Amino acid sequence: MVRKTKFDRRLSKVSLDIVTKIARVDELKGQWSAGANLNPYLLGRLKRSVLITSTGASTRIEGAKLSDEDVEKLIEGIAIWKFADRDKQEVQGYYELLKNVFDSWESIRFSESVIKHFHQELLKYVDKDIPHRGKYKSKENQVQMVDAKGRRIGILFDTTPAYLTPKQMQELVEWTKDAMGNKKYHPLLIVGNFLVEFLNIHPFQDGNGRLSRVLTNLLLLKEGYLYMPYVSHEKLIEDQKPAYYIALRRSQKTFKSKNEDINSWMDFFLDVLLTQAQEAIALISSENIETILSPIQLAVWEYLQTVPEATPQEIADRTGVARSSVNKTIMKLLKLKKIDRLGLARSTRYKVISNLKD
Repeated sequence: MVRKTKFDRRLSKVSLDIVTKIARVDELKGQWSAGANLNPYLLGRLKRSVLITSTGASTRIEGAKLSDEDVEKLIEGIAIWKFADRDKQEVQGYYELLKNVFDSWESIRFSESVIKHFHQELLKYVDKDIPHRGKYKSKENQVQMVDAKGRRIGILFDTTPAYLTPKQMQELVEWTKDAMGNKKYHPLLIVGNFLVEFLNIHPFQDGNGRLSRVLTNLLLLKEGYLYMPYVSHEKLIEDQKPAYYIALRRSQKTFKSKNEDINSWMDFFLDVLLTQAQEAIALISSENIETILSPIQLAVWEYLQTVPEATPQEIADRTGVARSSVNKTIMKLLKLKKIDRLGLARSTRYKVISNLKD
């Protein structure tokens, strides 16, 4: 009789709601595979946009302050002096590592050595991290929450002791590879379990959150979720950062008890993946994007289609939609490549992109 691991016990208790969400994500995955015939030029534009958006979002989750526009300038080699060197170094490392995953995921084998190599690449520009990059932690660390200004506002939990980290990482990676290879569980359950446990161990002195999101992209690409480079997973996490931390902790605080429960985390993780899949389908759908817009967002979209261009304030005035909601809708439409930005700062305007498939 094969002895069940703690991971097996966790996944044997997933709720019916989790199973239903997985089926819905996979339905959309199938639609993408069947209909992803966008021209290469557009796909290239989408991938570059997502690289910038994902880099900005993932580093801001951990306290960096660069906007997407700042990230784009940095990647293009434009000097930005108003930000700390560490923020700029972290952005450069994340961008290059994620680009490598998007471009070469088929040839990358998931293993402990790859995880360590990714960590080294992630932090390769950060001078402060030279002593520990690519190496498991040698002293204890804590998971801390940061506010919108990058200030640490509290300790969420203590992580796995340094002396136990190599053993626990080996067990996690071996179980994950075995479960994937034997198709023991649905891949989204396996990936979700890997992420929540990886973040619970927190194996490196720094960079664990960012690395977990790069690994999310890699693992899901390898499992056939091929729209990952075209809709930013990281941005969806950033938009729900408090819920992200809460879901992680609700599940992690049950670990090492008799009733380990991964449902809170999986529920959040699958909601993010479902939104990501819906936005991906909107990119290839012959229908309008109304299916993924809320009534408020739809009002903004419909107004933009009636004018050559408009500022955010003009949109708010003409639609009656709050300025904050207008800004969020604009970001969503930009991400979906439905509108273009014109001008900078106070003169910024937006217009609908016509005939995307030409």
